Amino acid sequence: MSPVPKPPQLNLLRTKSLDSISWLLYGFSTRQGGVSKIYGGRALNLGFTKQDSRRAVEENRVVFLKALGASTKQRHWPLVTLRQIHSDLIHYVTGPSKDPLVGDGLITDTPELLLAIQTADCLPVTLVDVKRRAVGVFHAGWRGTIKRIVEKGLGLMRLHFGTKPQDVRAAIGPGVHDCCYEVGPELREQFESQFAYGADLFHEIEESDPVREKYPLLFLTARAPGHSDLPKKIFLNLVEANRRQLVDAGVAPRKISASPLCTACHSDLLFSYRAEKGVTGRMMGVAGIKKK
Repeated sequence: MSPVPKPPQLNLLRTKSLDSISWLLYGFSTRQGGVSKIYGGRALNLGFTKQDSRRAVEENRVVFLKALGASTKQRHWPLVTLRQIHSDLIHYVTGPSKDPLVGDGLITDTPELLLAIQTADCLPVTLVDVKRRAVGVFHAGWRGTIKRIVEKGLGLMRLHFGTKPQDVRAAIGPGVHDCCYEVGPELREQFESQFAYGADLFHEIEESDPVREKYPLLFLTARAPGHSDLPKKIFLNLVEANRRQLVDAGVAPRKISASPLCTACHSDLLFSYRAEKGVTGRMMGVAGIKKK
């Protein structure tokens, strides 16, 4: 009889820049180590997607919270989530909400409250005020980034907690990178109209055509230099867009870390809406404050 294979281990992604903050509880989930079967293997789907069962997601969340240290026999941290709409709406929370929250950002200075953002290509961004013991989590896709959600989040932390940018550490979790994030020219125009450095966020790659390379004479035109141009693919660096936004808001570059993992390149480890053509689970980026 062949041995029963062990289920994938639950992995939490972290960064050294936040690990040194003793009062902070945080992490970025992967797709591994859960009970969901619909997405292959035993997936840690943490979002109530239409393909997965509610029971499986609730079990996954319990497993995830235990791995974080936010759920034990002695205590259970409330998990605050959002119905995300790719907006710049941010909520200041002091406890669990009776009604569902709609938006894409959460901030708090209340201990033992776990703020969560769900992603599957968009970026989860965590901000931590090390002086005032306050945290924020933000869902930054291209829409939220154009609307400057992380910059506005930092502004709201300043309003509610007195946060100063020089006291902030930031972590950008795994998301789709510029190697895989192909966009249209209209999106480049939007970024360039909103940010002085907008053009720097994009790069182009000329499409290859094996037939054209083998039979170049078939593609001769009357225009100089005699050949029609190949179309070009445009790629957006969403990570750099959010990093630059934080730097412009006053956060020191050395205090901003970003995951090197591209969700589309690593769909064995991470959920990717693009790579899996929309049929995928959701990961979480979470942050909370331990009691003194």
